Amino acid sequence: MGQFHDTLTPQHQAFIADQKLFFVATATTESRINLSPKGMDTFRILGPKRAVWLNVTGSGNETSAHVQADGRMTVMFCALEGAPMILRLYGTAKVIHHKDPEWADLMPHLPPRPGARQLFDLAIERIQTSCGTGVPLYAYGGERNFLDAWAEQKGQTGLQAYWEKKNCYSIDGIPTRVIEKSS
Repeated sequence: MGQFHDTLTPQHQAFIADQKLFFVATATTESRINLSPKGMDTFRILGPKRAVWLNVTGSGNETSAHVQADGRMTVMFCALEGAPMILRLYGTAKVIHHKDPEWADLMPHLPPRPGARQLFDLAIERIQTSCGTGVPLYAYGGERNFLDAWAEQKGQTGLQAYWEKKNCYSIDGIPTRVIEKSS
């Protein structure tokens, strides 16, 4: 049976820090629901009701478009090793682009990554934990280095061109503002 919490406990924070994978879900009232897997050591807890995560360049930019239009975000962690547990963070996020003043304040909490595109500052409104006994066990096999190598090869000019071609709008046509807020 799931339990709800108003703030992240030290146990929740330790569980999150141990996870190598998390999932982010967003939507607007008129868009498709987007659910994306994330990893690469890009998530940090900043307090009992606040988290930040770094979004690197990818083939789409749905999360940014949705958050700018609606703000709602759910982040889910599930234990793939060890004791079973699922932990969901429900809240409202804000997109932070390179040119936003908050970028300089938040980015030092995370390791720098090639292809860094946006930060998401999540105000956590509710936390839910549940058993997770239906989630299978998986052994962590390491990080994939392809995305970092790809972004390094592109360089900032190449990334900007890629953002312009692939990341300016969601699949539903919602603008992401990635070019105007990052160039």
